[in-house]
Amino acid sequence: MHNAKFFLRYKLHHLFFWMLVFGLWYFLRYQDYTTEQIAFEVTLLKVVDLAAIIYFTNYVLIPRLLYKRKYAAFIIVFLIIIGASGFFKIFVMGQIMNETDQFNSFSNLKGKLYENVISDFFLVSAGAAFKLIFDYIEMQQRLVEIAKEKAETELNFLKSQINPHFLFNSLNSVYFLIDKNNPEARNALHKFSEMLRYQLYEMNDNKIPVEKEISYLKDYVDLQKLRKDENFSITFNHSDAVKGFSIEPLLLIPFVENAFKHISHNKDEMNFIRLNLDRNNGDLFFSVENSKDNMTRNTEQAGGIGLNNVKRRLQLLYPGKHELKIKNDNGLYAVNLKIKI
Repeated sequence: MHNAKFFLRYKLHHLFFWMLVFGLWYFLRYQDYTTEQIAFEVTLLKVVDLAAIIYFTNYVLIPRLLYKRKYAAFIIVFLIIIGASGFFKIFVMGQIMNETDQFNSFSNLKGKLYENVISDFFLVSAGAAFKLIFDYIEMQQRLVEIAKEKAETELNFLKSQINPHFLFNSLNSVYFLIDKNNPEARNALHKFSEMLRYQLYEMNDNKIPVEKEISYLKDYVDLQKLRKDENFSITFNHSDAVKGFSIEPLLLIPFVENAFKHISHNKDEMNFIRLNLDRNNGDLFFSVENSKDNMTRNTEQAGGIGLNNVKRRLQLLYPGKHELKIKNDNGLYAVNLKIKI
């Protein structure tokens, strides 16, 4: 298992594949050349050139042009590369075979074009086709996993709510029963009611406006503040740039829940939670820091969506478009998340 991961990580299977291609190509064509040395050099030139074009097409042209629907640009660049590569090989092969006269290098041009341009066109196209097939299979698997993950998440929320619609309606009734001279209690109940409304009615879509997610986080933080005394400092800063785009619902709240669960309880120094949201150059930056005891203890019962679940959601929803760093030092727990929106 370890050896398999090592091979995949360093792409050693690619190296063995091209070594096999070189061996077969040389075995089948070496008799076409005057010496084995020339056959070796020509075969090496063709295999290296073919590999370079295939990798450039699969890892540069397809992601940056084809997948971004720049079809005309993809076709033009693809044909230019195939043509330029073919003429480059014809010229270099002429040098290898001592065709010193440039005209001789391009003699029998029709045959050389067929062997070095037309054949490359079909070989590189075949390589691109395999890339498209594998990407399609991977995308379908990811969609299935996302659907499964979403269903499991929604089921967990349904399990955690006891007749939620009845609870929501009851909260509205209780709100009007609370004395108007007790604004803190009315405000707290109102925030809790808004959070419940968000879970019941707002988060049914795959994505929601980031402003609603921020409002949900603020309500949660405000409610948690009611449970803490003056020895706790809780701040939530978000820049004005964090607006006008959508994210997956309840993606950030587990990190905030975790901070409140594991915040320190020092008597002689300030306990703190610092939350920050910012956006820059198309990237969303979210950070959560909290002071913690050396011997971690929970302040709440286990529940909600765990960090492992969030990591999995990030891998499914933002593959290759997010960066999550978690730092767990003495007295400090910090989470830094960057998402390309």
